[in-house]
This record gives sequence, C-alpha cells and structure tokens, in this order.
Amino acid sequence: MSTLDATRAELGLVVLYLNKAEARDKICRAIQYGSKFLSNGQPGTAQNVDKSTSLARKVFRLFKFVNDLHALISPTPQGTPLPLILLGKSKNALLSTFLFLDQIVWLGRSGIYKNKERAELIGRISLFCWMGSSICTTLSELGEIGRLSGSMKKLEKDLKGSDKYENEQYRAKLKKSNERTLSLIKASIDIVVAAGLLQLSPKKITPRVTGAFGFTSSLISCYQLLPSPAAKSKAA
Repeated sequence: MSTLDATRAELGLVVLYLNKAEARDKICRAIQYGSKFLSNGQPGTAQNVDKSTSLARKVFRLFKFVNDLHALISPTPQGTPLPLILLGKSKNALLSTFLFLDQIVWLGRSGIYKNKERAELIGRISLFCWMGSSICTTLSELGEIGRLSGSMKKLEKDLKGSDKYENEQYRAKLKKSNERTLSLIKASIDIVVAAGLLQLSPKKITPRVTGAFGFTSSLISCYQLLPSPAAKSKAA
C-alpha cells in the first residue's frame, strides 16, 4: 500500500468516526470537562468554554431520549436473570428521563423557557436521574461480568489440556468481559461526576475533581466509539 493509500485509509477512518453524532458529542464532552478542570470553578476563559460547550452538547442530545425509551420497551435476551433485567430497564428509564428533562434545561438556558427557578430544579432532577442510571449500570455490569467469569471458568475446564486463547469462543467471551469492565469503570466515574455537578460533597468533589473525572470518562467514551476492525478493513 502506497503512502497516499495509507493516508486516504486513515482519513477515511477519521471521517467515519466524526460522522457519528455520538462521537462528536463525546469529543465536546472531553472539551467541556477539560475546561472545568482548568477553571476550577473560577471565572475566565476556561469557564466560558465549559458553559458554552455544555450548552452546545444539549443540542446534540435533542430527542436522544427516544433511544433509551425504545430499549426500555424492547425484549431482553433469553436467560438473563430477573435482577439484571430490572437493573437494565431501570437504567433505560432513568437515562431516558434525564435526556428528556435535559431538553427543558436547554430551553431554559437558551431563554425560550422563562421560568428560571423551575428550569434549575428540573436540571437537578435530571442530574439525579443520570446518577441513578450510572449506579444501575455499575451494578448491572458487575452482574454481567460475574456471569461471564462463571461461563469462562466452565469453558476453561472443558478446554483443559489445550490453549484456551486459541479457542474462538473463549476469546469472544474474554473480549466481552474486557468491554464490560471498561463500561463498569466509566459508569463508576460518572457517579462521581454527577455527585460533583450536584455539589453533594463540595469540599471533596471540587470542580477540578469533577473536571478530571469527567474528562477521563469522556476519553473512555471516545475509545468505545472507535470503528470496529471490520469497519477499519472496509475503510482500507
């Protein structure tokens, strides 16, 4: 492959990535929380970037609540334990509510919705919904990782005497386990971010701490949205 072909393929991947509205939202999120970390809640350029990026992100999320509403009423995979089903549905319900209420917050900050006090109250309720969905995600991922770990140990016994990493089924389960572990870490971080935005512990979770955790969570999200190997080979 020539240098021009390689460059074209790499640019194709960048275009593929940036064409995702979710990817652009997470890049803006990284800018938002990076600015929050730099400003540490103090007036200035960094705080202005934080506020303007936060407002812009709300436009990206318009009507996004429909996604989780659809997931809420969709059937779950057979064999899923009832506690995990309830956690998953609770997460969908809370996240859908957060995204819906966030639109009212955007209307308030844009000056369309005039009741400022009610808009601020709705904003706090929406953040509590987001925190609740992150807690549900954390518990759900812990349960799913436990299920995967059990099935992997069973498969290891069946593959005794052979290299488990050469088994396609084992590799697929290991990949899924790694993905869920990353989602668990992200959800746990988001709980801290939500607590910081709600100022539940302002002395410990300062704007700088909130910014650092939010920036880390955003980077994880950006990584999770990277094109799959199949998409990479197609771009090449």
